[in-house]
Amino acid sequence: MINFTDLYSVLCAVVPLYVTMFLAYGSVKWWKIFTPDQCSGINRFVAIFAVPLLSFEFISRINPYKMDLLFIAADGVSKILVLLVLFSWAKFSNRGSLDWLITIFSLSTLPNTLVMGIPLLKSMYGDDKEGLMIQAVVLQCIIWYTLLLFLFEYRAARILIIQKLSTTSTNSERNGEKENQDEVVHVIVTRPVNSESPDSDQQKVQNFTKVAPAASGQFKPPEEDGKELHLFIWRCKCCNSEGFCEQSMKACSKEEENVGGSTEGNGEPEALRVQKYSSLSSEMLGLIMKMVWFRLVRNPNSYASLVGLIWALVSCRWGIKKPQIMENSVTILSNAGLGMAMFSLGLFMALQPRIIACGTKLAGYGMLARFVAGPAIMGIASIVVGLRGTTLKVSIVQAALPQGIVPFVFSREYNLHPDVLSTAVIFGMIVSLPITVLYYILLGL
Repeated sequence: MINFTDLYSVLCAVVPLYVTMFLAYGSVKWWKIFTPDQCSGINRFVAIFAVPLLSFEFISRINPYKMDLLFIAADGVSKILVLLVLFSWAKFSNRGSLDWLITIFSLSTLPNTLVMGIPLLKSMYGDDKEGLMIQAVVLQCIIWYTLLLFLFEYRAARILIIQKLSTTSTNSERNGEKENQDEVVHVIVTRPVNSESPDSDQQKVQNFTKVAPAASGQFKPPEEDGKELHLFIWRCKCCNSEGFCEQSMKACSKEEENVGGSTEGNGEPEALRVQKYSSLSSEMLGLIMKMVWFRLVRNPNSYASLVGLIWALVSCRWGIKKPQIMENSVTILSNAGLGMAMFSLGLFMALQPRIIACGTKLAGYGMLARFVAGPAIMGIASIVVGLRGTTLKVSIVQAALPQGIVPFVFSREYNLHPDVLSTAVIFGMIVSLPITVLYYILLGL
């Protein structure tokens, strides 16, 4: 059972991170030391230098030849299950999207094992379980942070390509390529004086006026002018008749092609709906993957973990140690990794109009994903692969740890729901201790 000494060791690991965060929060909110641009620069420093060196330093010290294969399999199966569910949701559900797939995956599968997991699980289940937590951290750095980075880069590349295609299409229209453009037909319909007359169902069209597409902008609603009803209807380029044809209107409505910010019934921006389906073609996918590969090669996070693993394999196999100059150079920045990540978190919170930046509803969903869905899926995966006894309990409790800091750094760098991740980190650390103790008690019954 956890005693006061164990609790104090956990607080010693967590409280300094909050001190760093509060200093960053005050430096922006009260003392006005940093500007928003400077805050973004600090986060970029953390994402490009501190986090990769922290991953390399931690992984290079492990022994890859002594790892619990069942625990590794359980961790991998749980995350794969989450990905399969989220990919299915994003593909087949109208509410699904790649953006929320990435965020929910981060919330439900990437806990803060390094800061809180090691001291907390060591206090609960003994010193021999510290190695399992180290293995979990190593797997996060090598596999899951790399996969998360790939998803971020894929999303960024797809958005960039869609925007460029949209810009090219707009410029082509403005350059006067009218043979490939739709036309707007101005139809004036005369209302009959007597609605009960035989001609009431045969409204007469008096004249047609073609309007330039660039001048119209979008589909216009009907306008009344005395006894006349003015309609502005898009006539597709496939229509060769004077006026308009119903088949053309049904086949290609200009309003459906508007990607400037209109929304569907479920509130999803039209631009995002276009992005969701535009990347399905093979040419588009190939272009996106080339851009993603180019960006990943330039990002130190992509290969810092791999280099660390290679060094660990060589070092443990032949007993080679890093030169002292190299050791000290890496250690200086890697030691600042977690502290600078929390500092960046404090800066971000200070720039928000309220503490719960994402709102109470999203914060509640995030807590459910972090402390309920994550441990439940981890428990199922652990039982499936054959984990039993204390190792099974450790796997479930470590899945109930607070949200990891590195996913927030990535989310802010790529500007994808940083408010949700920041709230999960801050309040997750506050409520995680009683929740993990509750899991510890329930699993011990």
